[in-house]
Amino acid sequence: MRLKNFFFKLTHWESWHYMAKYIPIMPVWAWYCLRARSLWFFTPSNPTIEFGGFEGETKSEMYQQLPPGSYPKSIFISPSVSFDEVRDRAESGFNYPFAAKPDAGMMGFMFRRINDAQQLEEYHKKMPVNYILQDLVIYPLEVSVFYYRMPDQEKGTITGFIKKDFLKVQGDGRSTVSELMENYERARFRLDELMAKHADNLDKVIPAGEDYFLSYALNLSRGGRLISLEHEKDDRLLKVFDELSHYTKHFYYGRYDIKCASVEDLRQGKNFSILEYNGCGAEPHHAYGNGNTLIQAYKIFLHHWRILYRISAYNHRHGFPRWGFRRGMAYLKKGKANFRLIRQLDRETQL
Repeated sequence: MRLKNFFFKLTHWESWHYMAKYIPIMPVWAWYCLRARSLWFFTPSNPTIEFGGFEGETKSEMYQQLPPGSYPKSIFISPSVSFDEVRDRAESGFNYPFAAKPDAGMMGFMFRRINDAQQLEEYHKKMPVNYILQDLVIYPLEVSVFYYRMPDQEKGTITGFIKKDFLKVQGDGRSTVSELMENYERARFRLDELMAKHADNLDKVIPAGEDYFLSYALNLSRGGRLISLEHEKDDRLLKVFDELSHYTKHFYYGRYDIKCASVEDLRQGKNFSILEYNGCGAEPHHAYGNGNTLIQAYKIFLHHWRILYRISAYNHRHGFPRWGFRRGMAYLKKGKANFRLIRQLDRETQL
């Protein structure tokens, strides 16, 4: 099993550690830092999001800049408030089930589906940071759209359009959840984590043909599968995101994660909900979802870095300063500490 996993990982660059993928092209990033004389050359790229949206930004600040109705109904919760208040606010605003996730989170860590008051109480007790309760968006399709626009231009560019599929296994009427996970290559790389999360169901036999969801987070890092929608891009789709970019005024570079009824509805600007806007730290996920080789993926990454530098430099010249070294280091340190906390909590929480 270990040898099989090793060869699978070796031949699938998408599963490599973040640093193993990026080290060969990091000199290009370093050149942009030197050229701008700033480690944080990217911070003016999206000037109304902290740190340009590179890391640690909150969903609350992002939602405040989006058109009303374009994102799910949300309630922002502090861990310091009583559970009675949380329950009252939640039950007056939502019907079960609904979603819970950290306000400043990433990679799907501590995203949970809350089915009843008991689960809500458990989530509230475990969360030491601000979090969001949110309508569970029921649109069947989740997509990512990578969009950028030069600040002096009316029209932007959609470079990537992909859909996401859940990390799940399909029952055969004989195998337990534990056995199904062990035999699924996409689950084997996070087997300990999944075993802990599904501890109550490991011996459960899933009926033939029935899907068992291992994660409701569709992030690539959480096992989600990315499927290219490159052939679906057109001028109508671009118009939707041009309008969003102009509405927010300063969202110039990033990735929208969206749930929608269909691609056609999204093109028409209806029946969709923006789950997140990931700023300048967002990866162009279409590098992973189009069957690219590592070399092809590098070309995509480098193209986006070049655009990021150009947008940031333009905004810097037009009144949006780059962050200073100390401010950036302090913010990055705080963001990384929050990320470590949320990641560890996610591993320890069976909810």
